[in-house]
Amino acid sequence: MAAEQHPRERRDSAQGTGQDGGTALIVFGASGDLFERLLVPGLGTLLRTESAPSVRLIGTGRSEVSDDEWRDKVSASLLADDEQDAHPAAIDDVLRSTRYLQGDPTEPQHLRDLLDAADGRTPVLYFALPPAVVDDIVGALEDVDLPADTVLAFEKPFGTDARSAAALTEKVHALVPEDRVHRTDHFLTRSQVRGLLGLRFASGLLGPVWSSEHINSVEIVYDETLALEGRAQYYDGAGALVDMIQSHLLQVLALITMERPDLLEPTAFRDRISEVLAATTIAGDDPQASTRRGRYVAGEVEGKQVPGYLEEDGVEKDNDTETLAVIQVAVDTDRWRGVPILLRSGKAIGDPRQEIRVEFRVPEQTIDGLGEQTAPSVLRIPLKDGDASLELPITSADNPVRVAKLEMSGPPPSGQLDPYGAVLAGVLNDDPLFSVREDAAVRCWEIIEPVLRAWQAGEVPMDDYPAGSAGPDSWT
Repeated sequence: MAAEQHPRERRDSAQGTGQDGGTALIVFGASGDLFERLLVPGLGTLLRTESAPSVRLIGTGRSEVSDDEWRDKVSASLLADDEQDAHPAAIDDVLRSTRYLQGDPTEPQHLRDLLDAADGRTPVLYFALPPAVVDDIVGALEDVDLPADTVLAFEKPFGTDARSAAALTEKVHALVPEDRVHRTDHFLTRSQVRGLLGLRFASGLLGPVWSSEHINSVEIVYDETLALEGRAQYYDGAGALVDMIQSHLLQVLALITMERPDLLEPTAFRDRISEVLAATTIAGDDPQASTRRGRYVAGEVEGKQVPGYLEEDGVEKDNDTETLAVIQVAVDTDRWRGVPILLRSGKAIGDPRQEIRVEFRVPEQTIDGLGEQTAPSVLRIPLKDGDASLELPITSADNPVRVAKLEMSGPPPSGQLDPYGAVLAGVLNDDPLFSVREDAAVRCWEIIEPVLRAWQAGEVPMDDYPAGSAGPDSWT
């Protein structure tokens, strides 16, 4: 890969392009759930920091929204409950300058109007829309004269398969270079996930044993109690495999298994990500043996009755969409060859796990007379809330020849920014370190496409599980 210009050099060179060196964050899909529930609150955490950017927030959509309705919506998402009367000046600036422009985002003239609303600021176009609509908007941008410093940011999924992801990248590159493209992934900006870099490359305890010689298995699990929650329009065409594993968990896998980059900068870091993804395949190249899928039926989750997935509003039965996906992959590198790695994600799961679980090998030899060690050492790293923990064998206090278990745990350190605040910090500062590069975006599709084909052909059964359970009974 060609060397990428350092993000600070890019941003410094662009400061003079805006009226006041600021940025205009133009969000496509501003009437959607992601904008109100995640994107704007994330911006709020960024605006509360000492390095708060100067940003004008511009939303667009087909729905008609008055100026007052728009400001009320942004204010409700931007302000915490205790900040109605006192909050940073940067938030006041956003609330004062924010605008909403109704229109068809596939019409070039509407796109020109959005750029005019940026008022000379560096435009950041943020796509929070389904892939098919994104493709149409990118096509329309070909008829618009974009400022030279324009940045494009895309929510997952990027494309609908490897071919469409590559084709969309080609269209995007006709507008801006790759170093001004951000394929965002808020999992990569979670403090718990970023903490993997320290655990792996700054730890004298774990770094030396982070390989197949010492590790027996790895699990990356993100189950949730949430059911469909009105997201049928998107989710029913994606399912758990695309929505979570392709879009997020494969990137987490890459952080766990990548080799050490020489420098923590975009080119070297993302080269390592791409290298390990290129070595990742479905275990045994056999989706029938190495994958499972399930779908929830009616049940109770956290005291709430949940209808079966097929009874949810907006669901098309012919789509055969799974709500629980499990795949086992193999990473064919010297470090990881032979280690089974399981990725799982499901909806409407009772007592869900959201963690990375690393199980270490039991030593082949121990001290004669110490007793049999049957429990392995286990490292657990949360993917959302909760404590990290390390389970270790230790001799029993009552019987020195009996092996017991010691568990040490504590919350990982957290920062000022929530995951979407960190996403926006990278996008607004044009720092692509934790954005997904073009080759990695395509490769993640390539990894799961054999699974999609096998499932579409009915080669892997769809197992039902009651909402609120741990999954299908036949899996235990």
